[in-house]
Amino acid sequence: MSALIRTATAADDPALAALWHRCFEAPHIAALHALDPERHRHTFVAESADGGGIDAVVVYVPRLIRDAAGTPQRVGGIGSVATRPEARGQGLVRLLLAAAERTMTAEQCAWSLLFTGTPRVYRSSGWQEFGSTCTEGTITPTAVPGAFPVRAATPQDAVEVAALHHAYNASRPLSSLRATEDWAVRVPAWYGPVEDSLVAVDPASGALTGWIVAQHVGDCVEVREFAGAAECLGALLAAVGSRGRAAGLTRARVRIPGAPGVTAALPALLADARQVTEHVGMARPLHATPASVRATVTAPGAVHWYGDCF
Repeated sequence: MSALIRTATAADDPALAALWHRCFEAPHIAALHALDPERHRHTFVAESADGGGIDAVVVYVPRLIRDAAGTPQRVGGIGSVATRPEARGQGLVRLLLAAAERTMTAEQCAWSLLFTGTPRVYRSSGWQEFGSTCTEGTITPTAVPGAFPVRAATPQDAVEVAALHHAYNASRPLSSLRATEDWAVRVPAWYGPVEDSLVAVDPASGALTGWIVAQHVGDCVEVREFAGAAECLGALLAAVGSRGRAAGLTRARVRIPGAPGVTAALPALLADARQVTEHVGMARPLHATPASVRATVTAPGAVHWYGDCF
């Protein structure tokens, strides 16, 4: 069966929303899609030749991501990839990725980034896996609260949290530069209500010294982002453990890049910390050299926070 490969139009929006609803349990995808004012020419669809509508979609999301030296580069994020079950196995995603690659290259993207549990779909199109590490273990039965008071975040903390994030990631490879609209739409879409995150407060000044996001994933509590001073991380992790125990969870996973301060704080949450390597990230050089892309994704401290997903 042949298909027409083209860019999307505003008239396709209802069909795209229906396809994403069918393929994902992620009602926020349409809201994330709307963040890009050029979204229609960055959205590539395979339209059925028999008039059956849109069979598949690939979206290119332009982002500013720091390289190995901490310098922001234009990167083409690939996301919201979906194919109707009846149209799978026809190579439609490969054709759409080729169209996206041409546009990303024309728009001077240094390289492309995606995250997936099905890497074989992308290997033949030039994307290559890279590893990342996280730390897992049993939740500490009890933990002594640290010297920094911890509370749920509030909307009034938004400016301070954004400042903490920017300072913590100012030179961090693979991290994204977040715009105002990212904080308004993208971060809540992936992390939920603001009060689900926690902040640590300086007991003397009352200023925020740290921010952490942890979510329940199956039987595990997963720390998905941190920003702030290493000194308050132990108190934040202890609070995450307390919430996890209250929810009946026994396991935890921490996705914070390793550093001396991080390693020292882990016992506040994990009784038997062990490192696990994953291969869910994939990168494809465009204007950048393969060596420079590999240097970025494998640099010490490199992380692409879950809240920046495409």
